[in-house]
Order: sequence, then structure tokens, then C-alpha cells
Amino acid sequence: MEEYQIGVVVGSIRRDSFNLKLSEALEKLAPPEFSFKQLKIDDLPLYNQDDDSSPAESVVRLKKDILSARGLLFLTPEYNRSIPGVLKNALDHASRPYGRNAWANKPAGVLGISIGPSGTAMAQQHLRNVLAYLDVPTLGQPEVFLQAKDGLFDESGNIGAASRDFLQAWMNRYVAWITKHAA
Repeated sequence: MEEYQIGVVVGSIRRDSFNLKLSEALEKLAPPEFSFKQLKIDDLPLYNQDDDSSPAESVVRLKKDILSARGLLFLTPEYNRSIPGVLKNALDHASRPYGRNAWANKPAGVLGISIGPSGTAMAQQHLRNVLAYLDVPTLGQPEVFLQAKDGLFDESGNIGAASRDFLQAWMNRYVAWITKHAA
């Protein structure tokens, strides 16, 4: 059986992040040949092109982790109708210097959760635009815009009964996407 290491990028660094909680619950819906690694982005310096020739160790680590992944999973909150700065910073670091884009050709899924009723729709659209430019083949359907509500997670942190079938169907499509596109 083929193994698939998935790099998980959570765009929120908040301790009680809904998106981190969602990523951990989603991992339980994946088949056993899929393993997930949270990619650390909270210690990256602000991107500065002057540093391309001698990147910080945290940048080297991020690029190495991306390159070793067979696929990516992005979970983003929505900040002011877009993606958080920490996520954009990670995207910029790992795509530079020009010609050494670690994100390129890594198949990905995008979803997110927020307290608002639009559930990260605008942030996901902005993220998809950036990923398209970075040559990341991204699962288009089904889209997942979740609102954080009681019952979304059960008392053990798993996906709650009301959303389990929908998110399992998403995971099944994501798994098919990764297995089709992973190098």
C-alpha cells in the first residue's frame, strides 16, 4: 500500500484555533495510508527578498517539510475578507527565491472554519488565487465553508454527527485528488 504524507498548513496560530481543531478532526476521517504533519509557520521571519540567499533555519525547515510531503492541506480563517498575514508570509517564503518554489506541483485541499456565516469563503478564494499562481493543483469541489457552531465537534474533538457525512465525503474526494495527482 502506498503511503501519503500530507503537509498541513493552518493559517491561524491562535492557541484555541478552530482551524487547528478542524485539521485534527479531519485527519481521523482519512484512510490509514494517509499521515499528516502540521507545518510550523509561526516562527518564520517576515519575508524579505534580501534574505533569499541565506534563509533563516525556520524557512529551510518549512521548505524541507513541504518538499517531503506528497500533498498539502490548507485550513484558513478569514481575516478582513482575506487570508491571515502569517499564512501569506509562509506562502511567500516557501515560493522564493524565484525558480525554487517548494509548493509547485503539490496537490492540495483548501477549507476553513470561522464564527461568521460565510465561513471563510473570501479567504479561501484569495488563497486559491495565490495557490494557482504557485502552481499548486487544488481540489475545486466540494467547497467547504464551515461556521463554528455547537455540535460541529463532539466532546472528544471529532466531527459531530450532523457534519460527519458531509466532511467524510469531502475527505474521500480529497484522498482521490491526492492519489491521482501526487508524484
